[in-house]
Amino acid sequence: MKSASAKAKGRRLQQQVARDILARFPGLTPDDITSRSSGAGGTDLLLSPAALRVFPYAVEAKNQERVNLWEALAQAEANAGGLVPLVVLARNRTKPVAVVDWQAFLWLCAQARGTTPKGEAR
Repeated sequence: MKSASAKAKGRRLQQQVARDILARFPGLTPDDITSRSSGAGGTDLLLSPAALRVFPYAVEAKNQERVNLWEALAQAEANAGGLVPLVVLARNRTKPVAVVDWQAFLWLCAQARGTTPKGEAR
């Protein structure tokens, strides 16, 4: 695959993730989420303060047939800057999946059930 095609494939996943976040959180506008260009430092999605309040994740999107999960997680962690690192993986003809730290996942499960004390660390 040509480099330009691979970058376009990754950009499509970033844009899909941004659309999905906007659909799930109707209080956000398209200006609250920006898909960054390939090769730009930091997270793949730039989130506004309003978006970070409802979606406090550092998104690393990988749209590849083969991905080194551990490298993707390390990249997400390096770019997290206090946010919860989140890797979104996809490949041809599959729906995206999310990979998040185990403790963060447990926190999310507890939040969904309303059992996490307010202020508990993610």
